[in-house]
Amino acid sequence: MAKRTVTLSPLILKKLRTIGEQIKLARLRRKLSVQLVSERAGISRATLWAIENGEPSVSFGAYVSVLCALGLKDDITLLAKDDVLGKTFQDLELLPKKRAPKTKGKNSERRK
Repeated sequence: MAKRTVTLSPLILKKLRTIGEQIKLARLRRKLSVQLVSERAGISRATLWAIENGEPSVSFGAYVSVLCALGLKDDITLLAKDDVLGKTFQDLELLPKKRAPKTKGKNSERRK
């Protein structure tokens, strides 16, 4: 079976390298070895090295496992948190509500 490949733009590859660098720095600040973090994350050392190098072939689940092993699991929820563009599109689709027409009834006669 042929292996599927995804072509990523240079910008995306740069972002992945930045994420990998940030993960590596977090590990080093905690003075944790590659061996320990990979064991805690349930991945191989080679996979952790690939993550720290920003390799796009590593699964998102592996990235999340490493973040959890580093005690950064809450950082995952920050992805796409402030979706300014999406919120702008949503706001553009919101139409101002129209008021219901006034009805003539007992209440309207009393006000006269």
